[in-house]
Amino acid sequence: MGDGVTCKIGPSVLNADLAKLHDESKRLVDAGADYLHLDVMDGHFVPNITFGHPVVKCLRAKIPKTFFETHMMVSNPDQWIDPMADAGVNQYTFHVEASEDVNETCRRVREAGMKVGVALKPGTSVEAVKEYVDVADMVLVMTVEPGFGGQKFMSDMMEKVRWLRENYPALDIEVDGGVGPSTIQQCAEAGANMIVSGTAITSAPDPKDIISTMRSQVQASIDKLRVQVEV
Repeated sequence: MGDGVTCKIGPSVLNADLAKLHDESKRLVDAGADYLHLDVMDGHFVPNITFGHPVVKCLRAKIPKTFFETHMMVSNPDQWIDPMADAGVNQYTFHVEASEDVNETCRRVREAGMKVGVALKPGTSVEAVKEYVDVADMVLVMTVEPGFGGQKFMSDMMEKVRWLRENYPALDIEVDGGVGPSTIQQCAEAGANMIVSGTAITSAPDPKDIISTMRSQVQASIDKLRVQVEV
């Protein structure tokens, strides 16, 4: 595993009280979150609607320094690149299934000044991102069907994570969906280093403890994989 790969925990506020988005987000940052994973849904690509760039922009004004990743579960990812850049987003993660020209979408995201994330739904083969790894900063492997929080973790998606880690040791690999204390070890051992966790963190009596526990498990696996690569 590449030296630059580190563990990052990014709580999702999808199942938090969205009427208190700022308070919830600040609580998660104070609990040790490395970044915030903001789920943007348009009611087309997924059968649900959350919030868009005006809300993200308001949140950015209240939380100026935290790394924001928007997970764009939208049917036209190109449409929202400039508004999200203007809203202060750091990383724009979109679905390869939704883009007509993934390379072009990646280029536009980077030109807008944001990092590039490419996401895969559970039914999409991991080989679908092979040609985009060089133009992306991160690959997101969905471990549930996108669209709703609180779903059951899909263990068979770990094969995708494992394949990516074996073939791209320095790549940031993110998992999202049903990730918490009971499933984090599977994610860590497969090689994921960016961990999105929703309900397990937001509903916990002590989010700081959950974040800390998950971080130590992931970091231990990263260190172990790195030693194996170097040997």
